[in-house]
Formats: sequence, C-alpha cells, structure tokens
Amino acid sequence: MKTLTDHLSQYATYHRDRRNIVTHFVGIPMIVLSVVVLLARPSFIVAGLPVSLATLAVIAATLYYLRLDLRLGAVMGALLLGCLSLAQATAPLSLGAWATLGVGLFVVGWVIQFVGHIFEGRKPAFVDDISGLIIGPLFVVTEAGFLLALRPELEAQIEQRAGPVRSGRAGPTQAR
Repeated sequence: MKTLTDHLSQYATYHRDRRNIVTHFVGIPMIVLSVVVLLARPSFIVAGLPVSLATLAVIAATLYYLRLDLRLGAVMGALLLGCLSLAQATAPLSLGAWATLGVGLFVVGWVIQFVGHIFEGRKPAFVDDISGLIIGPLFVVTEAGFLLALRPELEAQIEQRAGPVRSGRAGPTQAR
C-alpha cells in the first residue's frame, strides 16, 4: 500500500500552481459536501436505528485516512463529521431542494476544480489514478496545515518529490 507521502506526492505533481491549489480549497470542500448530502437521504435500519449511506461513507473514508496518518485522519474525520451533520440536516428537505443543493454543489465544485487545472495546464490527478478522488480532500487539509507551518517534514518530502509550488505568475519557478 502506498504511504501518506506517496499519495500526497503523486497528487501534488498535478498541483504545483498556487492558483490551482487555491481553487481546490473551494472546489474540493464543495464536492465532498455534495457527495455527503447526496448520500444522506437514502437510509436503512440497522439494529433499529436509521443509517444513511453518508454515515457509512464517512466511516469508511475516516478509517482510510486514519490508516494513512493518525493526526491527519483525525482532522479529516472531524471535518467529515461536520459535513455529515450538515448533510443530515438537508435530508428532510423536499426532494427538489435536497437534489438541487447536492447536485448544485457538485457541479459548481467541479467547475472550480477544472478552472484550477486550466491554470495548472495539466489534467486532474484522478484521470490517471482514481485514488486521487479520495486523496484530494486530504491534500487540501495537508496544504492548509502547511500554510500554518504544521508538518514541515512532510511538506519537505512532498516538495522533494513533486517540486516546489509555483506562484502562477510568469517568470522563474518560486518556492513558497
């Protein structure tokens, strides 16, 4: 199995333009929330309690992130729990309102993502490796941590493999 550094480095090679990374700070949370919203309505009964597909997806994703890294997995789990809470509040909405919210977030989030990849001049990572779909949210959280000067050793390892982040302006490549 790939390590945390392997996954993030591979994903980072598709995301070295700072403008692309910024679009991911907006687009990826919208997409994640949309998926959780769309999975929050279908549910079934387990041991007398209603369980949504969103709950199962959040548990599975959190376990995956925890397997990669306990600290980042805990952060991802907390963020996904927040998404789940918001999503469960949408489940009782009318079918039209619930679907419009979920699909709207999904479409707008992806449009923002693709604009970022226009800046990057490179296709999204998931086109070459489907695991990019689950690593994307982790990448955003990790990049936020880097902005807060957290995990500098991880940032150095990723930049050693993927190269430095570029400012997006014409001229020489610049590190952060």
